[in-house]
Amino acid sequence: MGGLTAAELATIRGRLEAFAEDVFASLPRTDQRARGECYLRGLMLDGRRKSIEPMAARLGEVHYQALHHFVAVSPWDWRPVRRRLAAVMTAALSPTAWVVDDTGFPKDGSCSVGVQRQYSGTLGKTANCQLGVSVDAVTEHASCPLDWRLFLPERWDQDAMATRRAACHLPQGVHHRPKWQLVLDMLDELAGWQLAPPVLLADSGYGEVGAFRGGLDARQVGYVVEVRADTSAYPEQVHPTAAPYSGKGRRPRPRYREAPSSLARLALAAGQQACVELTWRRGSKGLQRGRFLRLRVRPAGVTPRRLARRDGGELPVRWLLVEWPKDKPEPVKYWLANLPEATPLVELVRLARSRWRVEHDYRELKGALGLDHFEGRGWPGWHHHVTLVSVAHGFLTLERLRRPKPAASA
Repeated sequence: MGGLTAAELATIRGRLEAFAEDVFASLPRTDQRARGECYLRGLMLDGRRKSIEPMAARLGEVHYQALHHFVAVSPWDWRPVRRRLAAVMTAALSPTAWVVDDTGFPKDGSCSVGVQRQYSGTLGKTANCQLGVSVDAVTEHASCPLDWRLFLPERWDQDAMATRRAACHLPQGVHHRPKWQLVLDMLDELAGWQLAPPVLLADSGYGEVGAFRGGLDARQVGYVVEVRADTSAYPEQVHPTAAPYSGKGRRPRPRYREAPSSLARLALAAGQQACVELTWRRGSKGLQRGRFLRLRVRPAGVTPRRLARRDGGELPVRWLLVEWPKDKPEPVKYWLANLPEATPLVELVRLARSRWRVEHDYRELKGALGLDHFEGRGWPGWHHHVTLVSVAHGFLTLERLRRPKPAASA
């Protein structure tokens, strides 16, 4: 997905206006809806920078101040826009999964809301940046962001940041929350919009957090999440046992008496001979093949043990999926899944390997639509911009899907 020429944009303008009229129906004023559609065209037009001033210059029909006011200052609520976009896109895509991830927004100064030196996986380094967390709907051929949160570092809760918080129009009730908790917040919001994930996918930054997996279990959300090799677990056949009763005092409660193993040790105990070589996808680079092993295990970290004690004492059984290339002495990737025991291995692999779509989304959102080009510093402006970029991305995704596929050669 690249920037469009003025001629290309003119050919789709009617459909864009109809799409914008639908998605921006919640905006209370006609001029706001017009500015929204104008901003979409500015994002889509070919150009190196997608910040407000160069976009206004390329459009040639709106003053920079008017566009800046609409995005950075105007009090329109972005939530109903996201809700409508999410409804339209999930209906159009029929997603096979939702993916959660985060991406960095590089910044030069220290005044933008939520900025600090922090690690960003998409930037591949520690940098002065904001971090946005998203939930994306994905299929084999398309994807789109459904919701966003701006990660607020702990230092932004300090009293010394009060002046900066006020300057960024940061609401008083907004404080630091771990990224995994922001994802659970978004799932709750999306559930309030009558949307639920077919299955949720996440990398180890989220998957290794026991409280996150517990939150998904509590919400009855199916998941396939990447975890670290040293994540602790028991084999499926291990159960809690009670010590013999001495006849005095309370009877001992059942508990796990052995030390848990690591996922790596459980996989190594099963051995390479238990691996299955399979093809899970035909992609642009040909057939995607690999060697995989799956086991039934009981994740046994601090949080799973606490939740098990609360819920009756026994750790739940989960799928452990590992990728183990033939030329490697041990597996290279690990996933945990709470999907049914009857789930086919190829389905587990296909889902585990579907996270690439969100990385593709981030490249398109940034490279073609200027997701990280917004130069405003405030909380409303950041949310307005990422919402409008998501709308533009959604429209272009639908345009791409409506084009007939080339006929296969005989």
